[in-house]
Amino acid sequence: MEPVLLPLRCRRVAAVHQGTGESELAATPILDWKHPRVLRLASEARRENTGTDRGLLVTAHRLIAAWVRPVYAMNDTQPVSRTLLLERGSCSQRLAVLEAVGRAGGIASRVRGLLADGRFWHPRFPRLRALIPHQIVLAWPEFLLGDQWVTVSELYGDLSTLQKGGGFTNTGGETLFDAVAHTAVDWDGVTCSSCDLSGHVLSDLGYFSSRDALFRTHGQTLCLPVRIIADLIMSRRAV
Repeated sequence: MEPVLLPLRCRRVAAVHQGTGESELAATPILDWKHPRVLRLASEARRENTGTDRGLLVTAHRLIAAWVRPVYAMNDTQPVSRTLLLERGSCSQRLAVLEAVGRAGGIASRVRGLLADGRFWHPRFPRLRALIPHQIVLAWPEFLLGDQWVTVSELYGDLSTLQKGGGFTNTGGETLFDAVAHTAVDWDGVTCSSCDLSGHVLSDLGYFSSRDALFRTHGQTLCLPVRIIADLIMSRRAV
C-alpha cells in the first residue's frame, strides 16, 4: 500500500549546500535564542556548568531532557521559545532547543541535512506504517568546539567509545535526542554493525548554517495542510 501522506510531501531535489551567508551564531525564526525563555534555560545551564563549551552543551542536553517531554510533533520549524512554552517537543524540536542554548552561550552551530528512509520509523509505528512517508528530512546538529565541528552524536564522547552502549533501534520510549547520551548514533557507518545507521540514509543533503536554511531549501517532511492535521493528532502523544 502506498503511504497516504507521501503524495502531499513538498519534494525537493537533494543537493549539496554551498552556504547561505547566514551566521552560525545568529538568532533565527526557529533558533530564537534571544527570547527570555531560551535565555533562562541558557542561564540555568551556565549556572550548573562552569567548565568547557562541551560541558555547557551536555548540561543543556540533560536539562532539555528533563524540561521538555518527548512527543511526536510534526512542525520542524517551530520556534524554540514555543517548544519551551509547551514543555513538549519532537526529537527535532528538542535538538533545536539545544542549538539555541548553544548559540546563546556563544557556541556556533550548523546542521547536516540527511534524507532518511521512512522505514527507519516502522518499528516505532508498527500499526501506522502505511502513513509514514518514504523519505524524511533530518536536521542533525554540529557545534563548533574550539576549532573543530563536533556532531551531536559525539557530544558525550567519540563514537568508538559510545558504541559500547549498543545500537539505537528506534523502538520503545527512547528518541534519537536521548540516545546520543549513551550510544553511538552513527549515520556514516564508521562503528560496529549494531550502531551503523548509514543504511537508513538515502541522501546526504550537505551542511547548512541553520536548520532554517535546510528547511527553506528542502522543505519539511509533510506539506502544510497535512502537517497541521498530523500535528493536532500527534503533538500530544507521548513517545
